[in-house]
Amino acid sequence: MGIDDPVHAFYGESMKRDSASVEEQAAQLPHRERARLALRLIESLEPGHDEEVDELWLNEAERRLREHDRGANQARDADEAISEIERQLK
Repeated sequence: MGIDDPVHAFYGESMKRDSASVEEQAAQLPHRERARLALRLIESLEPGHDEEVDELWLNEAERRLREHDRGANQARDADEAISEIERQLK
């Protein structure tokens, strides 16, 4: 990795060495511990819980239920719907 490496460009040579050291140490962990560490790192990248998004999904689910209850759309078996989509994609 040279100067084009984003870690090097942003943090400098010291952070690059520290990062490489952490990676080497993590690679030595038992499988389960590496998996736990990977999960924690991935979770640290995800945005926090967004109540507004939850509210929007709840509203959408309620809208779809109202449409179904008044017969505005037809319910379908999930397996049949997925099979049809797979056929269309072939």
